[in-house]
Amino acid sequence: MADQLSARVAAEVARLVSGDPGPRELSRALRYLAQWRSTVLEAEVERRGPAQLTCGPFAGMAYPVRASEGARLPRMLGCYEASLAPVIETIIARAYPLVVDIGAAEGYYAVGLARRMPGSRILARDGDARALAACARLAEANGVAERIEIGGVMGPRDFDALEPGRAVIICDIEGAEVELLDPEAAPGLLAADLLVEVHEGMRPGAMDVLHQRFEATHRLTRIERKLDDTPLTGWMERLNDLDRLILLWEWRSSPTPWLWMERK
Repeated sequence: MADQLSARVAAEVARLVSGDPGPRELSRALRYLAQWRSTVLEAEVERRGPAQLTCGPFAGMAYPVRASEGARLPRMLGCYEASLAPVIETIIARAYPLVVDIGAAEGYYAVGLARRMPGSRILARDGDARALAACARLAEANGVAERIEIGGVMGPRDFDALEPGRAVIICDIEGAEVELLDPEAAPGLLAADLLVEVHEGMRPGAMDVLHQRFEATHRLTRIERKLDDTPLTGWMERLNDLDRLILLWEWRSSPTPWLWMERK
């Protein structure tokens, strides 16, 4: 199986750099090889451990599912989207009665917060049936299946029932945040605090649009990317530097800043 995979990877790299490759083609080949190496290291983490996340706000969470999008390794280690850790701790400390995770994917945040916020109602919403099935498996593996309400996409009227100051929304919907997070169409949004991944690479100007919509009612904090190498201990200390970077790599192809919006 490993030999077959190596052969497929070698053939694809040869295709990507065939002819007279330029910087674009070489970059695509590098990215493809890095993703291959990421899957190899993922198998090694599964074999050697750790069995649960070792750091970050969700330390101790089991993660036996595949990532529905992007890299699995940083999620397995607990260092995924490390720059959000202070905000996640703030959300936990505030103990919002309702957490709405829009674009919940396989449930990294929904399940992680369910473990840390036992008194809160957790809604996990996604339009991908396979992601929702993975979310259900992750919730079951962590003993919080009865506390997470899993469902499909949300529309503007779904925010009408939010009570001021009692809900936080986490939103990661690959550029569709521009359409969904519109207080004119969904005035209920103004009752909540919001943590939104802004996909500027997909929707240029999205950050400015959200600023204009929420700056009068919310305090806005932009959060950029960062890496946390805390979990690179034990056998990982003996890896070369490139492998250690790949363990932390989230496969992003463009900047994806977050916007933390707190009601004034």
